[in-house]
Parts: sequence; structure tokens; C-alpha cells
Amino acid sequence: QVQLVESGGGLVQAGESLRLSCAASGSFFSINVMGWYHQAPGKQRQLVATINRGGSTNYADSVKGRFTISRDNAKNTVYLQMNSLKPEDTAVYYCYAETVLTSRAWTNAWGQGTPVTVSS
Repeated sequence: QVQLVESGGGLVQAGESLRLSCAASGSFFSINVMGWYHQAPGKQRQLVATINRGGSTNYADSVKGRFTISRDNAKNTVYLQMNSLKPEDTAVYYCYAETVLTSRAWTNAWGQGTPVTVSS
């Protein structure tokens, strides 16, 4: 089984920065792609950024140039550096990981979410 725990969310003013972290734990063989989604009040959950084990990244258009995703493979941890935050970034941010279990079965794991609120 895989557990993902996010941290680093909070309340900031527009233009400020936050750094989110997500650590994977449990019994698994490897983690391939890791990423972040967010869900704003009244909206569907949407992809923010992804990163594969080799470091290739992909970003939603709304965060390009402002957010940076990175990972530490040795720690099974993914990060999201969020700069120049805007009120429209306000949402609960969810970590996910495409995980290969010890059985070699594949699963997509999700964290519990960490809230980010950006005031104007």
C-alpha cells in the first residue's frame, strides 16, 4: 500500500510564495510519475503539474512561469514551488503518484489535500 501526505499549504497575500511537499510512504517497488492537482470551491479537480522519475515536467497553462515542480527520488518526495500567487490559485492541492507495488501491479495514489488560500 502507498500513502501520500501533503504539507506546506496556508494563507498568503497575492504575489507571495508557498512551497508544497508530498512524501510517499508504505510498501512499493517504485514511483514513476508524481504530480499535483488542485480543486477550487465549486470547480472540478484539475491538473497543475507533473514530473517523471527522470525529471521531465509538464504544467498547466495557468501556472507556467510561476510554479516549479521538483522531486527527490531518494526521499520519495515531490515539491511544488508556487511563486507570484494569485487569488485564483486558491484551492485544495492534492498530490498523486503513479506507483508500482511490490507485486508489480500499478496504482495511482492520492494524498488527502492541503489548502492554499491567496488573498487580494
